[in-house]
Amino acid sequence: MAAAFVGALTVFLAPDEWAGRLAFAISLIPFVGSLSLWSGFEAGGNALLGGEIAYATRMEWLEVGGRSVSWFVGLDGISLPLFVLTTFLVPLAILSAWTPVDTRQSQFYGLMLFMEANLLGVFAALDFFLWFVFWEAVLVPMYFLIGIWGGPRRKYAAIKFFVYTNAASLLMFIGFMSLVFALGDSVSSFALPEIAQAIAAGDLSAWFGIPADRIAMAAFLAMFLGFAVKVPIVPFHTWLPDAHVQAPTPASVLLAGVLLKMGTYALLRFNFTMLPEQASMLAVPIAAIAVISVIYGAMLALAQKDLKRIVAYSSVSSMGYVILGLIVFTEYGIGGATFQMVAHGLISGLMFMAVGVIYNATHTRMVGDMAGMADRMPVTVGILVAGAFGYMGLPLMAGFAGEFFIFVGSLSAPALPYAPVFTALAMFGIVIVAGYLLSAMQSTLFGPFELETDYDVGPAAFHDVAPLAVLLVAIIVLGVAPDIFFEMIRDAALPVVEGVTIDG
Repeated sequence: MAAAFVGALTVFLAPDEWAGRLAFAISLIPFVGSLSLWSGFEAGGNALLGGEIAYATRMEWLEVGGRSVSWFVGLDGISLPLFVLTTFLVPLAILSAWTPVDTRQSQFYGLMLFMEANLLGVFAALDFFLWFVFWEAVLVPMYFLIGIWGGPRRKYAAIKFFVYTNAASLLMFIGFMSLVFALGDSVSSFALPEIAQAIAAGDLSAWFGIPADRIAMAAFLAMFLGFAVKVPIVPFHTWLPDAHVQAPTPASVLLAGVLLKMGTYALLRFNFTMLPEQASMLAVPIAAIAVISVIYGAMLALAQKDLKRIVAYSSVSSMGYVILGLIVFTEYGIGGATFQMVAHGLISGLMFMAVGVIYNATHTRMVGDMAGMADRMPVTVGILVAGAFGYMGLPLMAGFAGEFFIFVGSLSAPALPYAPVFTALAMFGIVIVAGYLLSAMQSTLFGPFELETDYDVGPAAFHDVAPLAVLLVAIIVLGVAPDIFFEMIRDAALPVVEGVTIDG
C-alpha cells in the first residue's frame, strides 16, 4: 500500500512524457510484494472468526465514543487472493492506457496508483473506520478518471456513479454502527474480529427499547442494500453500464475487475460472516435476487449493440452467481463465490481491455459498424474469442472452475430451500451468455472486412496485446490449477459455514 501511495505522489509530479512508463514500473513493486506475501502465506481459518491473521500490523490511532480506532491490517485466505488480483491487474491496466491516454498523463496514472493503494486497503483493513476510509477513498479517483478522460457523457456517468455508491455507503455505515451501539461495552474498539466474535457470542442487546434480533435484521438489510449497489445486483445496477461505457478502458478494467468485488467481499465479511442467522432467514429472497441478476443481466446484454455495454451487463449476470454461492452457506458455495470473484476479475478485465484495443483501431464499439476484424487484428481477436469462451464457462478456464464450485455447493445446500431449483435456473444463464457473446463475435469479428469509419486497421501494438496475453495465460493457469487459490479460500470459508444454524 505504501509503495502505491508514494508512487501515486511521484507520478503526479512527473512530466507527462515519463508518467506512463514510470507508473508501470512503480506498479510492479506492489505486485512483487503481493507475490512475496502469497509465497509466505501460512495462516489458517478466518480472520474475523478467531483465525490466524497473516502479516498483521496494529497501531492505536485515536479514540471515538470510548472505542479505539487503530491501523489494523492483515490478510487471510479470503482477502489475500483479492489483494494479489488487484496488484496483478493494475500494471496491466496501466500498460493498456499507453495508447488511448494522451492528455494529462501524470494525473491519469497518479490517480490509477492512488486507486490501487485504496483498493489494497479495503482488502487488508481489519478496523472498521480504517476500512471505511479506504472504501470511500476509492470513489474519488474513479470519479475523476470517468469525469475527465471518459466519453461524451462522462460528467453524467461520473456523477451518477458517485451519488449511487456514496448514498449506498451511508446506508451501510448506519447499519453497521447500529450493531456497534447494540454491542455496548462488550467491544472496546472498532476492530472487525472483535466485533464479529462479540456478535457470535450473543453480546447484542436491546438498544433504545429495540430488541437485539430486530437491530440485527435491520443492520443486515441496511448493509445488504448498501453493498448491493456496489456489486451491483438487480435492481441497483443502473449506474454500472453508464460508468463502463463512458470510462476510459483502463478504468473499466479496474471497475469490473476489482471495484465490483469490493461489494461481494464486503457482503461476505459483514453480512454473511457477522450475521449468518439473518442471512439464512432471508436465504430464499436473496437467492431469488441472485438468479434474477443472472438471467436479467444476461438478457440485457443480449439486447445491446455496444460491445462495452455487452460486457458491462455480463458483469451484472456474473455477480449473481457470486451472490448465489454466498447465500447457500456451504464450503464449496462460499469458497466458489470467492474464487469466482478472482476469476471474473481476470476475465472481465481481459474482455474490456480487448474491446478497448479494437476501439483504439476502429473508433467504434457498435456491432453493426464493423465486421471481419479477425483479418486485420488476428492476435487481438483470437484472445478476445478465448476470453469470451472463458465467460461462457469453457472447461480448463478460471470461469468454469468458479461456476462449477458454486453449482456443486448450491445443488444440495441445506441452508437454502429449493436449492436445486435456484441452481438450475442460474445454470440457464450460461446458455444466454453463450447466445449473446457468440452473436456479437460472429457479427464483428468474422466474415468479410467492413468498417463504417475511414480508419486504417492493422495489428495492435505490442504494448496493447501483451497485457491481453498475460491475462489469458492467468485465466488458463487458474482454470487448470484452481488450488493455487482455492485451498486457502476454502480454509477461510469453512468457519463461516460452521457458524450457520440450520433449522429443521
